[in-house]
Formats: sequence, C-alpha cells, structure tokens
Amino acid sequence: MLPYDSLEGAELALGRNLTVAERLWFSYSAHKSDYILYTHNCLFVFLVFSLVPLPWALVELYWFDAVDRFKLQPRVKRSFPELFKCYKDVLHQFIFVVAPLIAVSFPVLECVGIHTSLPLPTKWEVISQLIVYFLVEDYTNYWIHRFLHGEWGYEKIHYMHHEYNAPIGFAAPYAHWAEILILGIPTFLGPAMVPCHMTTLWLWSSLRQVEAIETHSGYNFPWNPTKLIPFYGGPEYHDFHHFVGRQCQSNFASIFTYCDYLYGTDKGYRRHKQAVKKA
Repeated sequence: MLPYDSLEGAELALGRNLTVAERLWFSYSAHKSDYILYTHNCLFVFLVFSLVPLPWALVELYWFDAVDRFKLQPRVKRSFPELFKCYKDVLHQFIFVVAPLIAVSFPVLECVGIHTSLPLPTKWEVISQLIVYFLVEDYTNYWIHRFLHGEWGYEKIHYMHHEYNAPIGFAAPYAHWAEILILGIPTFLGPAMVPCHMTTLWLWSSLRQVEAIETHSGYNFPWNPTKLIPFYGGPEYHDFHHFVGRQCQSNFASIFTYCDYLYGTDKGYRRHKQAVKKA
C-alpha cells in the first residue's frame, strides 16, 4: 500500500509532478495491500497460458496444411480434444500448485525488497533487470534440467513433461507438481538477487511464460522476431530435446544456447543439424 494520502502528497514526497504512468499506478494501487498486488501474478499467469498458445493452436487445427513446412514434427498433428485435455491438465496444476505457490511466497519476496512504491522504475532500469532475470533463470534452469534428466529425476519427476514428444504451446507448463515447485526457484531467484518494482515482477512473470510457450510451440517460423535475440534457442532448439526424449543429453538450456555450448551438451544437436543439412 502506498504511503501517500493523495496525489499531492506523493508529488510533495517525490519533489516533482507525477508522470501519467505514475498517476495511473497511484489511482490503482493506493488502497490495495502489497499482498493483493502481488497475487495479481495469478491472474497474469493464467491469462498468458490460456491466451498466448491460441494462435499456434488455431494454426494446428485449421491452417495446418498451409504452414506444415514450418512444423518441426509435421507427422504429428494434434486434435482439438488433445489440445483441450492438455489445457485442462495445466489448469489443474495451476489451481492446485501454481496459485498456492504464488500465494505463500509473498513474504519471501517482500523480505528481499520487491516494492510497490513510487517512483516507477525507468525504462532502462526495467530492461536491465529483465536481462539479469533471463540470464539467472537460464543458467539455474540449465543445471536443474540436467539433474532432472538423471535416472532418478527423470523417472520420478521429469517424465511427465516429456509425455509430449512433439511439444505444443499449451504443454509448456505441463509438468509434475514437484517440477513446477523446483523450477519456480530459477524464476524467483533473479528478482531475489536484484529486487524490482512490482510492475517489473508482473512483466517478468508474463514474459517468462510467453518465452516458454513460444519455445514449445512446435513451429519454426522464419519471421519470428526472437531470431534477432543473440544466443536465443527458440522452438527448433528445444523441439529437438523433446523429440529425443528420455535419452536426450543435449539442449538443456531453457532460453539461450551458451550454457549447452560451454558445457558441451549441444553436441548431439549439432550432429543432428549437420546430418539434416547433408541429407
């Protein structure tokens, strides 16, 4: 909850006029507790995993023949019942795992300095923090993912995520409840290391989900703007990991490719690419 009784009080405390964005933030958040604002993450995550995969789902259902050359595993075509079942399974995990996790994790984030106060962060502050969060998430996720591909980790936990050998956008968050809890660590570690404003946390949570959905989309469109991001893995990179399945010891990174390159866990993927190119 903001420590100001009015817009004038906020401007007096900051020593300047509020920006339009800051006035909107004051109007919305002034009388809401920090906990209520934090739990907005539940709404944003729900909207992202419900809406963002829809374009790929519509392509799969109605325009498959027109874009099948961009499909990474064109022999696999999902029906509406299959897509809807996946969504229902993810929704179940959201209700019973993700939402409760968000609800109980607030004290930790409050302790590390996530705040709702004015002023709002600058554009460059938000961008720099997001870069840190993506890098921290990617590096930490890489090692957890490698562990989950060990015999115990795969048989007990990670097998569920690999039920979709040909991934789809709705299957990005489809996983065992224990994996959801474990992989929550990389997502929250960045904001814990570099505390941010609540609005930045909302943006980070949403962008991380969007990235995971795009990576699991199953389509490699040449006009995808993420191809401009240095060292970005993308759908083709991660699709190979799902295609190989349990025995895969390649492409563990969740976002970028540098960890797999540095630690030598992209050799199988590179050999595969060379073989496809020769063929």
